[in-house]
Parts: sequence; structure tokens; C-alpha cells
Amino acid sequence: MKLLLAGATGLVGGHTLQLALRDPRISQAIAPTRRPLAAHPKLTAPVVDFDALPPDTDWWHADAMICALGTTMRIAGSRDAFRRVDLDYPLAIARLAHAQGTPACVLNSAMGADAASRIFYNRTKGELEQALAGIGFDSLTFARPGFISGKRSEFRRGERAMILALQAVAPILPKRLRINPAGNVARAMLEAAIAARPGTHVIGSEALA
Repeated sequence: MKLLLAGATGLVGGHTLQLALRDPRISQAIAPTRRPLAAHPKLTAPVVDFDALPPDTDWWHADAMICALGTTMRIAGSRDAFRRVDLDYPLAIARLAHAQGTPACVLNSAMGADAASRIFYNRTKGELEQALAGIGFDSLTFARPGFISGKRSEFRRGERAMILALQAVAPILPKRLRINPAGNVARAMLEAAIAARPGTHVIGSEALA
């Protein structure tokens, strides 16, 4: 199958890309990015400007898309910049992919995603889920991890401290509150994309621990 992957240079997206390239069920992975990726026989990696995505290119048409785009408020620098990366870009990609006939979408969302939340992060994730649900994908899956562990390209001090704290108390925590390794999240999303079950589905953090 042909897989479209957004966010391939991030933690979860990078894991997803490596899994997809090793998976015999994936014949081609298309990963639009801001910077070039290492070449691979199964990989098409166009360098794009996410503020000016090409609307008519044939690589939008895939059997499924996975979106793992995301940032933090510290890196983004403002709420507007955060929403652009975590809501506007994923939504634009999903609309282009759906318009070109891609039937299935899998999103790396967040535990607590809720369009009515008072928490800005959760509200933004919930608004994206809500918007994606209105596009009309045959298959739509939201992965909702909690704290994700793994080696990032940038250091996130607050996140690292929370992960260490959660690791210390993991044996007494409910499964849904435990750390979600990036590889687990990536694997679950890839399987959801390949299965492409009709309807809307949620993969909770307890299934990603």
C-alpha cells in the first residue's frame, strides 16, 4: 500500500517512517518535509513549504495518511504559531489528501483532546479532531497518547522531568497514565492505517503504554 506521512522528522513520525520502510505491506512512503530525508528505495520525500502546499501533485493520493505533525508552545513561541503547526497544517494536508482520493486518516492527537477544553493544548487537539471528522474520510483514527518517551532532536526540560517522575511511580499508576513509548504510538498508528477500518476510532493511552 501507499502511505502518506506528515511529520516524519519528529519523534513519533520518525519512528513511524522507519516502521513503514521496513514493513513489506508498505510499497511506498510519501513524506513531505521541510528538509531533505535520507534516501530509501521506498521513500518519496518532497521538500515543501507547509504554508504553501502544492494542491495538485499526485503524491497526495495514497491508500492512507498518518499525521504526526506537532510542536510545543516553547518552540512555536506563540499560540498562533502553535495552532498553525498543530491544527492548520494537519488540516490542510488532510483536506488535500482526501480531495485526491485518500480514504483513511490516522492522527497522533493527545489524551484529553477536547474542543471544549479550557486548556489551550487540549482544545487545539480537540478542534483538529473535530475538523478532521467533518472531512469525510472512510476511516478515521485518533491516537491519544499521554506523555511520549523517546529521543528527541530538541531538549524539552519540562517534559523530561515529567517522564522521569512518571517512570518512578509507573508500577502504581493506572495504565492510561503511564508513559507511552514513541515506538508504541508509531506502531499503533501504522497498524490502524493499514487496517483502515470503516468509521471513527480512538486508540487510548492505555493501549499505547
